[in-house]
Amino acid sequence: MAAESEQDPLIRSIDHILAAWRQGDCALGEHWFVHRLDKSIAVTDAGRVAAEAGADLAEQEVPGFVVVTQTCDVVRSCAERPFVEICPLVEVDDDRLREIQRGRRPAYAFVVLLSARRLVADLDRVMTVEKPLVATWERTPGWSTDAEARAFALALSRKRVRFAFPDDFTALARKLQSRMANKHEKNTDEGHGLRALREIRVLASPSWDAPQVDIFFWFVRNESDADAEGKNWADLLKEWLKLVPTTGRFKSIEGQVLTLPDMNAGEYVDSDPLDLDHLSAGLSSNDGCPQA
Repeated sequence: MAAESEQDPLIRSIDHILAAWRQGDCALGEHWFVHRLDKSIAVTDAGRVAAEAGADLAEQEVPGFVVVTQTCDVVRSCAERPFVEICPLVEVDDDRLREIQRGRRPAYAFVVLLSARRLVADLDRVMTVEKPLVATWERTPGWSTDAEARAFALALSRKRVRFAFPDDFTALARKLQSRMANKHEKNTDEGHGLRALREIRVLASPSWDAPQVDIFFWFVRNESDADAEGKNWADLLKEWLKLVPTTGRFKSIEGQVLTLPDMNAGEYVDSDPLDLDHLSAGLSSNDGCPQA
């Protein structure tokens, strides 16, 4: 009991510091991400350096960390919940930053208050640390509004729950993916239209496993981006759907451009979001998601 009593002031001090931390908050500066590897087949630069030195742990310097543990667990006493999960921050170029901001790169999460530095969360790498270590870091907020906090949490959930599209659909949609990646930043009607899209969702009827499937695309645009700057949504939709012609078991392919309030709850829940990572299997230029 004496030892436990001596620790109480330290625990209370740590809990007091951590009470200000939230999911999405960051620690900037010189930090090191550590991961375990198989010395016989290291696949990263940091891993190869460690393997050559005979180590089975690799360290890589990163510009900071972001907390991905839920806020309610971060602020609970370290005596009850002693650990926090963190992801490293990485710097990306402007094009990749915009894709991540729009949710089209689920391997990353947009950190709104670090966007000027082009720093994002690398969700492929997660490290567990004890709360006393986090308490020694200077807290840098990652967001300032409830909407921004929800957007960060959504990015975390999409990383884990995103749907693995069938291989034949991945092949079918590859031309659409390539077109959108190539035209997104162009100063054209199509470029303006692509930048106005909030997300793209797809529904397979009766199911993805059926021998014959009807596909429906929803191109969900931002409410603030009405027809303007010469955009004609019907013409754009026609061109996009030409890139996914009926083939194999996909017997019909249709689509619609609309805003989120135009969709009903059933349409949204029953459909799956498309992003560049979903459609990049076999494309060496993208950080793809293997398909089931």
